[in-house]
Amino acid sequence: MNNYLIIILGPTGIGKTDLTIEIAKHYQTEIISADSRQIYKEMKIGTAVPSNKQLNQIKHHFIGNKSIKDYYNASMFEFEVIDLLEKQFKNSNIVCMTGGSGLYIDAVCYGIDDIPEVDQQIRNNLIVRFKKEGIESLRKELKFLDPEYYKTVDLKNPKRVLKAMEISIQTGRPYSSFITKEKKTRNFNTIKIGLQTERGKLYNKINKRVDKMIEQGLVKEVKSLIKNKENNALNTVGYKEIFNYLDNKITLHEAIRLIKRNTRHYARRQITWFNRYNDITWFNPESQKEIIKYIDMGIKVNN
Repeated sequence: MNNYLIIILGPTGIGKTDLTIEIAKHYQTEIISADSRQIYKEMKIGTAVPSNKQLNQIKHHFIGNKSIKDYYNASMFEFEVIDLLEKQFKNSNIVCMTGGSGLYIDAVCYGIDDIPEVDQQIRNNLIVRFKKEGIESLRKELKFLDPEYYKTVDLKNPKRVLKAMEISIQTGRPYSSFITKEKKTRNFNTIKIGLQTERGKLYNKINKRVDKMIEQGLVKEVKSLIKNKENNALNTVGYKEIFNYLDNKITLHEAIRLIKRNTRHYARRQITWFNRYNDITWFNPESQKEIIKYIDMGIKVNN
């Protein structure tokens, strides 16, 4: 296999975008975004979508290409990215991908189970039940519908419980029966570059980026989406805190503090996710020359 997917990954705010643009320029290729929120066109400021200047330097894919009203998941992302890669590799044997959504990156590298799309009415009915009866009612039914998944799922996570319920009800099969964890074969090599820095430095960058989002108009962006606040895409850091501010539950100062704290927590979870793998080589985000040298060496070894 002479085709290569260069993956630049790491926690939020570490500097993946700028570095990936420079690497894509070096190899004269394009960039696939692996960010589960930047795909939504209504969510620009709060998801730190690359600026117009950055987007104009190199062609990016999967940024602002969906609406928050669209149902989308990692399985759909896998299908669309693999289809795009087949086309891209006809023009260049190297394509870059960057992002911090571990599940989306895994879907492209290893594949994800072919879980069917859920009927919106089933989803809506379960959400209404969740709001009226609470999570315990759904847990009990999940235990009956899928005892295997019940043993392993985080029962405190409503999203995961709801997803398993949706699939089980719609298909008449336990959700666990769709989870095979078999790796799919790919017709390209992957070279994974992880970015890391001192935790204090990362947290400082995160805090500054949140301040910049506020300056850019995050509150106005969130206010424009208030009619859709129950949408799952908006149940994310930066949006839920501002919704609470707009509902007069907290002050703006407190909302900003919570966004910074919750983003730092999210960065820690991302680091934990990526640390599970032994095929990532870690670099400082400022080590552009060393990274390109490493990529060149990886390509040479495989050829």
